Amino acid sequence: MARYFFDTIENGQIVRHDIGADLSLSEMREEARRVLPSIAADQMLSTDLNEFVVQVRDEAGRCVYEASLTLISKAPLSPA
Repeated sequence: MARYFFDTIENGQIVRHDIGADLSLSEMREEARRVLPSIAADQMLSTDLNEFVVQVRDEAGRCVYEASLTLISKAPLSPA
């Protein structure tokens, strides 16, 4: 097991997290993907195109994994 730190980028805003978690490689990847929908759900969406990223750092500070979610919203097309 290694210690990983999960930073988030929400529409360009970086939030560094300094509390790490001791996880296996597969657990780290699963956790990075798992948190993306909850991050997106908690945000007030200001645009129709929103990108959410989780960057995972190891204890040395190197980015070792990245997962992202793009949320596109638009009004329905009007009938012609």
